[in-house]
Amino acid sequence: MSQTSALRPGIGARLRAEPVLAVAIALLWLLLALFVAYPIAMLLARVFVDKGQLTFAGIGSVLTDRHQVAAFWNSLLLGTLVGVIGTVLGFVFAFTAARCRLSLLAIRLIDIAVLLPLVSPPFTTAIGYIFSFGPRGLITHDLLGIQGAGVYGLTSTMTAEAVTYFPIAYLTLRPMLAAIDSNLEGMALSLGATRRRVFRTVTLPLCTPGLSNAFLLLFAASLADFATPLILAGNQFPVLPTQAFLQITGLFDLRGGAALSLMLLVPALLVFIAQRYWVGRRHYVTVTGKGADQTPLDSVTAPARWVLVAACVAVTLFIVYLYLLLLYASLVVAFGANESFTLQHYRVVFTEGLRVLADTLIIAALATPLGGFYGVLLGYLVARKRFAGRTTMELTSMINYALPGTIVGIGYLIAFNDPPIMLAGTATIIVACYVFRYGATGIRTTIALMQQVDRSLEEASQGLGASSGTTFRRVTLPLVLPAFFAGLGVMFIRSMTAISATIFVVSISWRLVTVKILENMTELALGVAAAFSVVVVAIVFIGIFAIGRVLRLLRAPGASPVAGLLAS
Repeated sequence: MSQTSALRPGIGARLRAEPVLAVAIALLWLLLALFVAYPIAMLLARVFVDKGQLTFAGIGSVLTDRHQVAAFWNSLLLGTLVGVIGTVLGFVFAFTAARCRLSLLAIRLIDIAVLLPLVSPPFTTAIGYIFSFGPRGLITHDLLGIQGAGVYGLTSTMTAEAVTYFPIAYLTLRPMLAAIDSNLEGMALSLGATRRRVFRTVTLPLCTPGLSNAFLLLFAASLADFATPLILAGNQFPVLPTQAFLQITGLFDLRGGAALSLMLLVPALLVFIAQRYWVGRRHYVTVTGKGADQTPLDSVTAPARWVLVAACVAVTLFIVYLYLLLLYASLVVAFGANESFTLQHYRVVFTEGLRVLADTLIIAALATPLGGFYGVLLGYLVARKRFAGRTTMELTSMINYALPGTIVGIGYLIAFNDPPIMLAGTATIIVACYVFRYGATGIRTTIALMQQVDRSLEEASQGLGASSGTTFRRVTLPLVLPAFFAGLGVMFIRSMTAISATIFVVSISWRLVTVKILENMTELALGVAAAFSVVVVAIVFIGIFAIGRVLRLLRAPGASPVAGLLAS
């Protein structure tokens, strides 16, 4: 009998002995089938099935359309450029924070400024970019006197996306640089190597997995972004997510939009597979059985330190400038034409736009706890329990996160717009889209934390007679609180700022603030769009602060020492 066959009776007996576990696994499989597998299957069916017959006409019409093929290659080019520029920028920031001995206050200020693009709608920097470099832009028109400056195309789209997404690379690389044992670099210096050689032969190779992972994350983020190209690329640089959106909303061609979105499926899946490969290798050098010296090494010369700090300050000031410009534009009658102070734009936000804000907050209030609980539950089961299909469940839970939002949104539109499951126009479809797309953060965080916790803690509890439920509540739950709150934070941010998937499932009954901002942009109501953006950023910061405060309160005697990771 094979080893696998020998294990099956034990797994089945364990599930029968823990009916709650069996019910939880069955319920998760049902939800994953309904909100992950079913929409993708319906999207594929819409493209490849016509009147019950297999057909390749839909995808063939896209592949033979030169304009759409050009949009595909444009998407790959944009994603590559954003990935390279954003990763380099993120590494510069992370290296400066880890190696240049900045004060804690300076690092905090940089963190806040860098995180601004992550807690605001993804096209907010595009709005600030237009205010700066557009035909009536502050820099191009007012300072440089350029008349009719062109702001649309690859360069502006690439810059806006790089500024928006490079914080992802920063957050990915900074912990890796901080975790490197400084003894490794110190020994190289003591052997006579120059600082430049130490950086090239020791530090950089240790960061290679993180650099690769950061590039893949940024590439995927750019591949999924349709709002920034919609605002800045225009007809001069079409990309596939924008083309798919216009195909559906402009031409009402659902099959064509689905076929266009599927063209992104291959690079998206390749990125996901490559990302998992590099993530699996990220600790291959730095984790040892000995205590590592985490004291920051003085591995940067004074001139290099000044260059690095100056570069970080310049980028930070540019980000702050964009958001201050956004605030200023929300407080004047018409930016670039009438600079008179007014609160009219905010009056519109809190009168005509009040329902949009209320709908968005309700959706966020529903999705945030559900997403946090879903992430912790599935992550805990995958990390701690043995059952058939465990790996498949983990991979299935990551599909919606790995795919561009355009694919997920169109899949939901096709799957839930007609019988037998009609969820179109309800809050359920929006909440489900958020939970099963962004709950992956809580899943991955929970799995990572569980891998760091010795199983003997739970085994000791059960050995003393505690049930699985009691063990989970008294032992495991305090340990996974950081993962739960990480899931809460991401779910709240995304519920307030995401647009790429949910723009396809909003309706008259439920409207989202990000969609409203985009509508204002297309209607050239820039002041109102700026006011909405400022309000969203303020709400998100308040929400994240509240989540951090709650987590700080849980840092009490007896709680897990890692419970304050998010609150730090």
